[in-house]
Amino acid sequence: MVSMKDIAKQCHVSVASVSKALNGYSDIGEETRNLIITTAHEMGYLPNSSARALKTKKSYNLGVLFVDAAMNGLTHEYFNHVLESFKYRAEEKGYDITFIAGNTAGQKMSFYERCRYRGVDGVLVACFKYYEEDIQDLIRSELPVVTIDHTFEGKIAVVSNNVQGMEELVSYIYSMGHKKIAYIHGDDTPVTRNRLSGFYRTTQRYGLEIPDEYVKASSYRDLEMAAKATGELLDLPNPPTCIMYPDDYAAVGGMNEIRERGLRIPEDISITGYDGIDLVRMMEPKLTTLCQDTRKIGRMAAEKLISLIEHPKTTLVDKFSVDGVLFKGGSVGRNREC
Repeated sequence: MVSMKDIAKQCHVSVASVSKALNGYSDIGEETRNLIITTAHEMGYLPNSSARALKTKKSYNLGVLFVDAAMNGLTHEYFNHVLESFKYRAEEKGYDITFIAGNTAGQKMSFYERCRYRGVDGVLVACFKYYEEDIQDLIRSELPVVTIDHTFEGKIAVVSNNVQGMEELVSYIYSMGHKKIAYIHGDDTPVTRNRLSGFYRTTQRYGLEIPDEYVKASSYRDLEMAAKATGELLDLPNPPTCIMYPDDYAAVGGMNEIRERGLRIPEDISITGYDGIDLVRMMEPKLTTLCQDTRKIGRMAAEKLISLIEHPKTTLVDKFSVDGVLFKGGSVGRNREC
């Protein structure tokens, strides 16, 4: 590996001058600085991360704690795209990322202990079990933390605007003449509660009476539960004309049940999903859904966490909301009963 001593020899300057140039110190001439930086690049110099950590007291490493409800891991399309965007922006800013696990090589540690062991400068928390003591200890610690889709007092949160998303979906369904709208929602989380709030607020605004049997509890990304809830809705004496699903993947389970009964989408029954995963554009008909802006959520989370690490006294601690965009697709038809 090329060392600072090698660069100093090539440029005919001292090692101290090389160090000043590469670390951005001002007490060195501009011409000398440019010479050193150019030479370092040409020689393929890479700074030693351990030495840099000792000097800056930062590891330039961000922890990512990700646990979803169904334990889907990185196959979860929504979080997969959020984390990919987070990783890309972090790397642009000169940071690496490390996934945080509580159990590595048979050695059990708390999430906080694992973060300290890995020496991360801050942590992105995107998980389902926010109220578990292990997560709470990490949130209460001195480590800079940014959360996804969940808010804690005194911590930065980046959230998808689920209330706005549901309002847009319901408004579009209503504009297509539907008044008998059912909603199969996901697990009991802040995201679900916000979506339920958006659902009821919007239906109330349009003067719609939603029977209790039109609202079914299910789980996210669960084909079988979505299919079962769909069957229960279709078997009602007065079934809905449109069914909303907790996510696009669950909507596939609903579509399967609908088609097994010989019904057509959207001619006989309309449906919507949520998230805007790539799959919706490959369906026939294309699924009407709310596309969450995963790229913006991930990018903003990285920027807020890095700002909190580098400028802890001036970074605004707040909740930052990101709107989604309606994708009309073709799974909501005009209601013939209107």
